[in-house]
Amino acid sequence: MDVRKVLATDAALELIGPLKAKYGPVMFHQSGGRCDGDSPMCYREGEFLIGDHDVWLGDIGGVNFYMSEAQYEYWKYTQLIIDVVPGRGGMFSLEGPEGRRFLTRSRVFTEEERQALGL
Repeated sequence: MDVRKVLATDAALELIGPLKAKYGPVMFHQSGGRCDGDSPMCYREGEFLIGDHDVWLGDIGGVNFYMSEAQYEYWKYTQLIIDVVPGRGGMFSLEGPEGRRFLTRSRVFTEEERQALGL
């Protein structure tokens, strides 16, 4: 069984493409901070330093997606689904000027999916 911890909707993939074309390689980090709520933040690769306490969840549209280890403990039983909605994104996220923002939706893994992931 192939179970992914993070997926992207078609709308999110359609926004990631132009961001990569405009900025070069990009990456995501699931924010848990106060300033940007719980928005997935899109950065130029290397602008946000990934540390020993960040967890790689997978990639969406060829872009790495990370989350802090502490936050992952709360989310590890859920699949993140990255979507796009109208509005302004986080002030440091690359999609901000585009008039759309990334949004995290989620669903709880089934028992079979948890077993496949070793959870």
